Amino acid sequence: MRFIAADAAPAEGALLLDSDADVLARAEEIRRHAVVVLRFPKWTDGRAYSQAVLLRGRLRYTGEIHATGEVLADMLPLLRRCGFDAAQLRADQKLETAQRALGWFDTHYQTVPPERAGVAGTQP
Repeated sequence: MRFIAADAAPAEGALLLDSDADVLARAEEIRRHAVVVLRFPKWTDGRAYSQAVLLRGRLRYTGEIHATGEVLADMLPLLRRCGFDAAQLRADQKLETAQRALGWFDTHYQTVPPERAGVAGTQP
């Protein structure tokens, strides 16, 4: 997973989606973008995780998915498992802590549905 500086602007041409956006209804628009940025308005709001799973699983989106907003270091293992490629950490989060967090879990107890096999960070 890549890390984006807290003060960096979104990638040029990226599609920014709030957590209440219906990604399935916007499938055609999403497919026209190489980068989709999913926003976490609060660290306790997990809708962007679900959006990423829908993008990778149902829509078979192969572009990059970036997380932005209230992104904390301890969210990174789940971000990776859901298909995010990059994260823009909240300004008070330390990069070293975030990098360590990616090593916390090397296996998962939940199975991965066949349609998600092959998504970054998942296991069959």
